[in-house]
Amino acid sequence: MQIWQLPIIDGAVPIIVYTIAGAFLLIVLVRRWNRRAMLWAAGGALAGAGLGVALVHVVDRMQLFGPAPLPGFVVPWAAGVLAASGFALGALVGARWWRRIVSAFAVLVFLVAAAVGINAGFGLNPTLATLFGVSGYDPLDLPDVGPTTDVPTVPLAQSFVPPAGMPAKGSRGTQVIPATASGFAARPVGIYLPPAALVPNAPALPLVIMMMGHPGNPDPTAISDVLDEFAARNHGLAPIVIVADQVGSANADTACADSAAFGRARTYVTQDVVAWAKTHLRIINDPAFWTIAGYSNGGGCAISFGADYPTLWKNILDISGEPFPGSEQVANITKTVYGGSSEAFEASKPVNILAAAPAGTYAGMTAVFTAGSADPAYMAHADTLAAAARTAGMAVTRYDIPGVGHTGDALKLGLVEGFTVLYPVLGLSVGQTR
Repeated sequence: MQIWQLPIIDGAVPIIVYTIAGAFLLIVLVRRWNRRAMLWAAGGALAGAGLGVALVHVVDRMQLFGPAPLPGFVVPWAAGVLAASGFALGALVGARWWRRIVSAFAVLVFLVAAAVGINAGFGLNPTLATLFGVSGYDPLDLPDVGPTTDVPTVPLAQSFVPPAGMPAKGSRGTQVIPATASGFAARPVGIYLPPAALVPNAPALPLVIMMMGHPGNPDPTAISDVLDEFAARNHGLAPIVIVADQVGSANADTACADSAAFGRARTYVTQDVVAWAKTHLRIINDPAFWTIAGYSNGGGCAISFGADYPTLWKNILDISGEPFPGSEQVANITKTVYGGSSEAFEASKPVNILAAAPAGTYAGMTAVFTAGSADPAYMAHADTLAAAARTAGMAVTRYDIPGVGHTGDALKLGLVEGFTVLYPVLGLSVGQTR
């Protein structure tokens, strides 16, 4: 395993980091204290704790990470790490030279431990690579399996017999999709090939195009982990997945639109990615077997693309999605993406696209909307979008995930719920897949 692929949410890495941080704190604590040094250390700890609480409050008030408040676990981490750092800095007073070096280095260790802990709480950056915004996967060699094919006459769940030697899990990696039509500066996409795609004479499979949040990475880890579990229960069958980059190498909120400011993100996903999939992957050439999916920012893009291009895909999976692309910075997006036209921005909103479509436009479409039950703002967004999609004629499932906020658990369990609904729709199972 490459160092970039080291898991940092669970496993050995967090344990090692927390143990080292605890050891440094112990070294700072165990010394001969005089009154002056103790007062400085205690004062530093109190000031650090207060600063941590204040910073979280300011971030929430300014909505720097969206309208939802930061999860409750962020406050103790922020207050704790800054209290420990303040204590270590206060302990510099009257300390020997080597203790001063240890105390200064301890602050760095405490900050690293807090970053690991907060990231684990959010659960959205599973590896060292994703934490630093780079791909931890190698380019994936695609099997020479031929072009897309028409819909199978018998559902795959009934016709596919796994051959001997089929891998127990799928393969994941990256591919560079040329931005031929869009010119969009996208990062390499994440790719997931399920076990059934890795055998000789592999069947044509459904396709999922997934988009992650902003800021975020086109990382296939979360959806690959979930689909490996589904595949294990369904004879190796799962969709082929492309995790596309709708925010681009600049990691900007493109509003999933074409603009001079951020590039042609919409054209990239709906034309470049789609065209590449048809020529490089053995997928079923029928929109009934295609799904547009996304989490958070990507969820807002998924329902937007699903509403705008109902002939491209007949299935939508919106996990904790924004109410519309660009919702977190409306004034800026209106100015930079839509040239200051509020009318154009309004017309781009999924609820308005759905409402304006002629009757019958969305016949045969399936849409799933999920949100965490501890994420009230995004629950309200999901309610609004689900109602609009249902009114427009889609078959809609709306599900709240108990006890989770806008975190990695919402992503993982949203994927589980989504594919529980979609597996029979895609012909990958008969009935429920739980």
